[in-house]
Amino acid sequence: MYQFQFFMPTKVLFGAGQLNNLHSENLPGKKALIVTSNGTSVKKFGYLKRLEDELDAAGVAHILFDEIRPNPTSVNVMDGAKKIRETGCDFVVALGGGSVMDCAKCIALMATNDGDIWDYSFSVDGGKKRFEKPALPLVAITTSAGTGSEVDPFSVISNDATKEKTGFLSVFPVLSIVDSDLMMSVPPRLTAYQGMDAFYHAAESVINTKENPMGEMFALKAIELIAKYLPVAYKDGSNKEARAYMALANSLAGYYMLCTSQHTMEHALGGYHENLAHGAGLIMLSHAYFDFFAERKAAEIPMIKMAKAMGVENPTSGKNFIAALDKLIADVGCADLKMSDFGITRDELKKLPKRVHEVMGGDINADPVKLSDEDYLAIFEAAYK
Repeated sequence: MYQFQFFMPTKVLFGAGQLNNLHSENLPGKKALIVTSNGTSVKKFGYLKRLEDELDAAGVAHILFDEIRPNPTSVNVMDGAKKIRETGCDFVVALGGGSVMDCAKCIALMATNDGDIWDYSFSVDGGKKRFEKPALPLVAITTSAGTGSEVDPFSVISNDATKEKTGFLSVFPVLSIVDSDLMMSVPPRLTAYQGMDAFYHAAESVINTKENPMGEMFALKAIELIAKYLPVAYKDGSNKEARAYMALANSLAGYYMLCTSQHTMEHALGGYHENLAHGAGLIMLSHAYFDFFAERKAAEIPMIKMAKAMGVENPTSGKNFIAALDKLIADVGCADLKMSDFGITRDELKKLPKRVHEVMGGDINADPVKLSDEDYLAIFEAAYK
């Protein structure tokens, strides 16, 4: 029988309208740093005001830090940590998507630890130090269905100076609110990008050679829900049922996320292109990536399970999963994505295999077949348009 560990310390309030219950929770401090993006959506749609009203009702003071980029940077982290020290906040509230929650986790860590966040990175140019002090408590309120950051301990941060985009083992939120009402305003293209990110968290977990029954259970259910409801949410963002099921799928995929080298490949690519949405990068890589294994029949049983979860009747090979994946990508309007449209050139692909070994994303040793640098390059080239 398998041996595995499952640890989930985050309390989750799930369901439409749950933000309204924040004030009744036992919050972990008296003064919060609210971390949001440098965009306008949480203000425009009233989510920030609702959060502030909830904190006021709970008797919690709050300071706003609204500088987080779509691909959050080490500078964002350190600026947020400085704000905490200057204002005396004793916990962090993240309001936003994965970028905001990821950055907030690292802000909570760097508010209590010395130096720069990159001192603690295990990427090639990182300092590879261990965090010595526990983070400030974090409350996560997700406004998107994509990263699963509200239930996992991971963060992805970019460093503009070194052109690295890498993962950190950071901190679990103590409390998360997954309120699908906050996701109703996400535009179609971002709905697709975010939903497919959650899909790949699950799909990579299923083909991962270190997968276990607990993880597969979460992942296959997430795949089932995303295949059914992401096209609906993409076409009709006001569909409450579809938004709610996508919120659930996102968190399920985050509960036991065992990503493989596809995520690392995207981090290698995204490190050089700060405006490349993570989900878009994954989508552009995914057919070539998964088909590499399907062609070699290296993950037939896992792919057949995923095809069944996606509604394919009587699948017999990994190619059935590839066809279902291609259909899902087309159904959410992303079949036309091209790397060249994001400023990526074919010539630069040659430097990416080396970068795969230098940044962190997924476990490159957990693929169904161990990939060589020649294999990575072949996949990048096959994915290029």
